Amino acid sequence: MREFIVEADGGSRGNPGPAGYGSVVIDAATGETLAERAEYIGVATNNVAEYRGLLAGLRAAHDLDPSAKVHVRMDSKLVVEQMSGRWKIKHPDMKPLAAVAAQAFPPGQVTYEWIPREQNKHADRLANEAMDAGKRGEQWSASASTAELDTRASRSAAPEPEGPPGDAAAGAAKARAALAGRTPSAGPSAADSAGGGAVEADADARAAKADARARTTKMADADVRAAKADARARTTKKPDADVRAAKADADVRAARSVAAPATSPGWAPADMGAPATFVLLRHGETPLTPQKRFSGSGGTDPSLSDVGREQAERVAAALARRGTIQAIVASPLARTRETAGAVAARLGLDVTIDDGLRETDFGAWEGLTFGEVSERYPDDLNAWLADPEAEPTGGGESFAATATRIAATRDKLVAAYAGRTVLLVTHVTPVKTFVRLALGAPPESLFRMELSAASLSAVAYYADGNASVRLFNDTSHLR
Repeated sequence: MREFIVEADGGSRGNPGPAGYGSVVIDAATGETLAERAEYIGVATNNVAEYRGLLAGLRAAHDLDPSAKVHVRMDSKLVVEQMSGRWKIKHPDMKPLAAVAAQAFPPGQVTYEWIPREQNKHADRLANEAMDAGKRGEQWSASASTAELDTRASRSAAPEPEGPPGDAAAGAAKARAALAGRTPSAGPSAADSAGGGAVEADADARAAKADARARTTKMADADVRAAKADARARTTKKPDADVRAAKADADVRAARSVAAPATSPGWAPADMGAPATFVLLRHGETPLTPQKRFSGSGGTDPSLSDVGREQAERVAAALARRGTIQAIVASPLARTRETAGAVAARLGLDVTIDDGLRETDFGAWEGLTFGEVSERYPDDLNAWLADPEAEPTGGGESFAATATRIAATRDKLVAAYAGRTVLLVTHVTPVKTFVRLALGAPPESLFRMELSAASLSAVAYYADGNASVRLFNDTSHLR
């Protein structure tokens, strides 16, 4: 029975942000690379990208030999522990990916092992190549891969056996030949004895190395710095605060490089056509709003207060005067449907409900103030403030999960309303997330935004993937 090693990795520049995966299938007996897979997958989290990399590697191994034994090696502790059955899979985006991966081979044919990141360089390189290709508006292709070249180069650089000077020279010639993709002959030819073969091998090796450098240095400087900072953040033994700071710095630089338009800042090319413009309207006040209580999708689903209904009528009048709204899409919760209904009645439009626009589920924190949560669940609150993957007490929705949901909803609505202006009536966290993703800002930026009830913001999405943000965030213009 054949045995394969699958090494897989995934990454996200922003988490969630532009993401890609890489995976490689290796013959366990010979160490030969049998297949490489990589793909840019759009906006996703690190974990989603890692699972996609695992799935691609397993499928590639299955295509080679469905009866083979497969040993998966990854630097994602989460994926390895979950797929090994030692950790539960709670995240809704992970469950279907894990289920499909588990079905790639019959039970018992696949084993999993966690490895340090420095031992997973081949798959990591492929994932970064896929993200680089996505940034250029392309998809990764095997012909563009530098990973196998690097693998051959590292193997050829192994220590040479001790012996007479002639043996050392022969070892160096073999290394150069391997780097150049050649098989060395059993003995030197006349040309090699005269130095011609060695010169040619040196030239080929230098050319191969130069080509590898040329390919790998196509990453923008910001991406390179971000990758280095991210690597330091993962491998360093500095305190957690320093690690988080290093990762945040890397995320900011990566986000800036991804979000920067190809033309003048803030402007899309003239030939991109009309953008899909989302006017983001936070619902009017509810009885919980002035008390600053957590009010998500898992609570009592309050309706608008008298103040909130007045706000809805004012924003409806303001939007009617502008006359630019062509469609209305709203969250399914009562306060957003009521706000959207006031605008729809004024504009003569129907309201489409989209569950993707719902507010984050705050679990056991629903209806509580920040101070009350701090008293009752201090550890959970601190974890939530420090990590976008952390969930509110009681199985609420993490900000990372919310961002994944909003990104998918955004992509669906951009495709459905290309070139049109649409009013999205939603909540605080979704509005902030739309803006954060458009700006390429890190997750912690959510805590640095404040949105008034019934406030308006707008994001225009152009055909080249760039976005332009406009913030109003004030209800005084509605009076």
